[in-house]
Amino acid sequence: SGPRWTSASFMRETCAGSGGPPAARSPQIPHMPDKRYAVVSCHVERPLEDRAWRLFSALQEWAPGGFRIAALMRPPHEGEDRALWLERARAAAGRGPFGHHTHWTSPTHARPTGGDPAARVREEAGWLRANGLEPRLFCGGGWFMDEPVAEALAELGYVDCTATSFRPAYLPSGAPRAALAAPAWVRLEEGRLLELPSTHSLGMAVRAAWLHLPEYMHVYFHDTDLLDARRRLALRFALAILGRRREPTDLDRLAADLQTRAPEVDLGSVVEAGS
Repeated sequence: SGPRWTSASFMRETCAGSGGPPAARSPQIPHMPDKRYAVVSCHVERPLEDRAWRLFSALQEWAPGGFRIAALMRPPHEGEDRALWLERARAAAGRGPFGHHTHWTSPTHARPTGGDPAARVREEAGWLRANGLEPRLFCGGGWFMDEPVAEALAELGYVDCTATSFRPAYLPSGAPRAALAAPAWVRLEEGRLLELPSTHSLGMAVRAAWLHLPEYMHVYFHDTDLLDARRRLALRFALAILGRRREPTDLDRLAADLQTRAPEVDLGSVVEAGS
């Protein structure tokens, strides 16, 4: 649902200005004395593939750098093994923060190509809760976000991680997304939605580990990154360094900490259709 790390993409993502284009809004982060936090999440898109699952489970259990890695899991599509999915989701939820990661079109096609995206989110959330799972986090596949989806997330009580501090290069012009560089409450027509934006892909995190770090960092990666030994090593390295330079926390704890302290922004300043 986002760019994978390769040598070429690493160079593109970390070139001057690529980490925070003008489209990324940066509300003032509430001051947290003497503390600058980092959080980590994984988009678990192939939870039924044994090797990918085994590698992710081991990493989540190990918690490199002291980070409790949030599992943002793609619910099963038609024809996938739901019993096995539930077994693995419960295991992930027992190891760290647990979230919902919708792929609207198919397991391998994240962004919607038709239908009602908000309805799908509600349908999947209902199925998760009916089976005893209570995801608190959400990330839209392919970074898709629009007003109806935001309203659905607020109704469900989710904390969202779909906004990014940079515009993913693979998104076509006019593709709906959310742009935000720091945590904020997003004001909706009815209610509001807490946004903890994703700020650093794997490649960006590797470079950032040695540079000046922002006050807020949300590193994300994909379970498929772990299938490549080089990417797996890069992730472990980056998290080990970041864990020494920032106080490791997790998305659940950060969301609780910011409930009364995050600034508010209008939905129209966050959701965009291109830049």
